[in-house]
Amino acid sequence: MNNQSNTTAFKSYPIHFKPILKERIWGGNKLQSLGKELSKDNIGESWEISMIDTDINIVTNGIYKEKSLAELIDLYPNEILGTKVYQKYGKQFPLLFKFLDAKTDLSIQLHPNDELAKKRHNSFGKTEMWYVMQADDNARIILGFKKDSSPEEYLDHLKNKTLPSVLQEYYVKKGDVFFIETGTIHAIGGGILLAEIQQTSDITYRVYDWDRVDDNGNERELHVDLALDAIDYNKKDPKIEYVKQENQSVKLVDCPYFTTNIISLASTYQISKNSDCFLVYICTEGNAQLIVDSTSFEIKQGETILIPAQLTTFTLSGNATLLEVFINKL
Repeated sequence: MNNQSNTTAFKSYPIHFKPILKERIWGGNKLQSLGKELSKDNIGESWEISMIDTDINIVTNGIYKEKSLAELIDLYPNEILGTKVYQKYGKQFPLLFKFLDAKTDLSIQLHPNDELAKKRHNSFGKTEMWYVMQADDNARIILGFKKDSSPEEYLDHLKNKTLPSVLQEYYVKKGDVFFIETGTIHAIGGGILLAEIQQTSDITYRVYDWDRVDDNGNERELHVDLALDAIDYNKKDPKIEYVKQENQSVKLVDCPYFTTNIISLASTYQISKNSDCFLVYICTEGNAQLIVDSTSFEIKQGETILIPAQLTTFTLSGNATLLEVFINKL
């Protein structure tokens, strides 16, 4: 009888997961403001939905409570992922959802594209986007070169420890959105809390770490050689401009790996979709209810919820800002 759920029909409902918290040299304690229970003061990341290596989230609600995301997808790939996602990616969840708290600057880094990541690491590349949830005064991010550069110029600045001088800085505020293509050199500055949506990949090439050392006096590993042919030396324009519209979905990013909309919920909003792909909602402000038939599921600020592909109609209700994520280009 214990295996009954393995053979029974899948029950579709909005699924919550237990976050996976990560200590980081640059982390702080702002994730507490999102309801995360922190045991230390250097928690830099909360992995909300992940299937990377052993970092696989566990369900916290409903009949699948205590099952892992991997177990669920193994049992019900079409129902969870969607028919087209399953065809393209197999039993892999193709996106990773995080909240990041940068108390101090992250290293200057970049991520390889799909081709390089597959060849070197048997991994996806890492295209990502950021949604700024809170920023201290004068907090900034680094994204790309101020003008088109070259490997020679880059190496010269790296050697002289002047790399930041040729990189583009953006001062940020709540609601700012940035799209980071693979190869774009970048760093999140201290004082920023953000939501990150990315391909399922944990491949990062770190090229400059502000000469920091850990508690044992050791510098973190740099990946200068690996990064050299992975960097995109062209100037980028990564900031996404948009205008919120009440009770409407506004597109932020539409790329081959994911599409992200923002919904400014002030009352109710009806959702009707096909079963090609799952949906994920990230609540960045306020709280909302997802009403399926007559059952209500809550999503509060700092929570992320997975809508299985098989669940095609429901209602959003409440006062909240939601990021809505799915894969459009399948």
